[in-house]
Amino acid sequence: MATDNNQTQAVNYGDENIITLEGVEHIRRRPGMYIGRLGNGDKPDDGIYVLLKEIIDNSIDEFTMGFGKVIQVNVDETSVSVRDNGRGIPLDSVVKAVSVLNTGGKYDDKAFKKSVGLNGVGSKAVNALSEHFFVESYRDGMGSFAEFQRGKLIDSGKRETKEKNGTLVKFTPDPNLFIGYKYRMEYIETMIKNYSYLKKGLSLNFNGTVFKSENGLLDLVNDALSETPLYEPIHIVGEDIEIVMTHGNSYGENIVSFVNGQNTRDGGTHLAAFREAVAKTLKEFYKTASKKDFAPEDIRQGIIGAVSIQIQEPTFEAQTKTKLGSTYMWEKEIENPDGTRTYDKGPTIRSFVNDFMSKNLENYLHIHKEIIPVLQEKIQSSETERKEIAGIQKKTRERNKKANVYNKKLRDCKYHFNEKMPKGKEEEAAKTSIFITEGDSASGTITMARNADVQAVFSLRGKPINCFKESHKKVAENEELSLLISALGVEDDLENLRYNNIVVATDADDDGMHIRMLVVTFFLKYYPDLIRRGHVHILQTPLFRVKNKKEMKYCYSMEEKEEAIKKLKTAVEITRFKGLGEISSDEFAEFIGEDIRLDEVKLSDEESIIDLLEFYMGDNTIDRQKFIKANLKSEEELDGVDF
Repeated sequence: MATDNNQTQAVNYGDENIITLEGVEHIRRRPGMYIGRLGNGDKPDDGIYVLLKEIIDNSIDEFTMGFGKVIQVNVDETSVSVRDNGRGIPLDSVVKAVSVLNTGGKYDDKAFKKSVGLNGVGSKAVNALSEHFFVESYRDGMGSFAEFQRGKLIDSGKRETKEKNGTLVKFTPDPNLFIGYKYRMEYIETMIKNYSYLKKGLSLNFNGTVFKSENGLLDLVNDALSETPLYEPIHIVGEDIEIVMTHGNSYGENIVSFVNGQNTRDGGTHLAAFREAVAKTLKEFYKTASKKDFAPEDIRQGIIGAVSIQIQEPTFEAQTKTKLGSTYMWEKEIENPDGTRTYDKGPTIRSFVNDFMSKNLENYLHIHKEIIPVLQEKIQSSETERKEIAGIQKKTRERNKKANVYNKKLRDCKYHFNEKMPKGKEEEAAKTSIFITEGDSASGTITMARNADVQAVFSLRGKPINCFKESHKKVAENEELSLLISALGVEDDLENLRYNNIVVATDADDDGMHIRMLVVTFFLKYYPDLIRRGHVHILQTPLFRVKNKKEMKYCYSMEEKEEAIKKLKTAVEITRFKGLGEISSDEFAEFIGEDIRLDEVKLSDEESIIDLLEFYMGDNTIDRQKFIKANLKSEEELDGVDF
């Protein structure tokens, strides 16, 4: 008789099944809980950059408290060294500070009032996830050091030193966890620059180049401007808040946000408060000044800016600290004399930002009157265009609804990005994806292979129009793109986006590449914030299948194909995939599962969208011809097999 597996496990459950994870072992077992994705360094939010940021954050916090004006950061492809001139970790606590969870000075408000790292995990995670980790604290002529391998202490001690006070940390991420990783210097340089903008007077020496800002966020916005602003950026600084804003003629909103020096790429409560405050303040200002009642979306269209706030004990929606979840400027538990406990709460972030903007932005406009007509003209222009486009889109949607076109083009999924997830399904929101495909064959393949809980499929019919060369009106009249906007849920506000990942999935041939460029052009021109926030991706599908009688490998490049041929050696059969429809749904399920390969479409703040689109989608030029010739692989090259 068969034995029930669950019953067997219950019978055998005893003391030997109880496991205690020592030190930082839990971090090694569940790294995603602490640093998000692991990755290999190809993306700016990969784990190796989180580790670096955690260590620099500690040095930044020292500067914020008034100790150490220089931070030295040295990074090669695989290792990191960070040296600050702060107070140094208390000498008897060096080992504990980097290896015992929930241990740290940042729980003490007197020592660290407004720091980024407050959970006592940061340096412990770096230690646990490093092949080698070394820390030494210098205080008044004495040094205290500790050395670890994969989180385990191998050496420690004290010694006399001539080093200035501060802390030195060196680490090498564990290659067994971060497979094939390599630091990309451009990502680190962006990180270092942001630190300098947010901490006026701090010098950060990164691999010999010094970054220092004298004007804070104003320098950030001016350095990042890729178009001439319509008016000189407004720069307002208050206690615990700094804002910069101007407008340009591009579409969307380009607002960078920070909390306690941390770049919150995914925004949060402070960014929502800033967007609301800008719209509310300017709406009321023009309603009083010129009897105009503008809509928030028209006020924010084309806005370029930055907002930074300082709060006590911030709460983030993930350990990687890319989205602020805090409601209040401060919130702490207090023990009363009678033994009862109450909460002391400061103002909400929303009211704090709104009050600051209402008072200071209005005052600024009264002083700098030359901005008033320029800004009003911009808002009125946005309003006129929005109303015209909204009318066209409404007619297009109604026409398509009657023809039932929408249901034919979108195979939706169960969960969506900006909605409350059922209990136990909270992580599903981050997995939500919409695959934009071309043709019934590819759409059918992905539809059969997908996870219907979190993966939707939108089918394009033929090539969409080249948005770069067409007017906004013409684009709004386009059935395909109008339906795509509706499927994404972003007609009125990007905050209503229904899928975290927008994945362009086209064939790896000339037509497929052209469709890919046309779709990306649409997002670049009219929804650039979707790209800036990391939502738009290109799906990588294998170019080749290499197999023999015993083994099979899928290869995404010529190099991977050659490696597979060498490894499989004898009786090798090679299949060249030229279209998504050629791949069976069973095979495709592997390519869009946990190991899905996505190339994020990236747009740095310094890049001009107009210049990019002119180069790739404008009139043919000698420069573009040279670029294509230098980067194009012919079909003969891809099909050729050397044995």
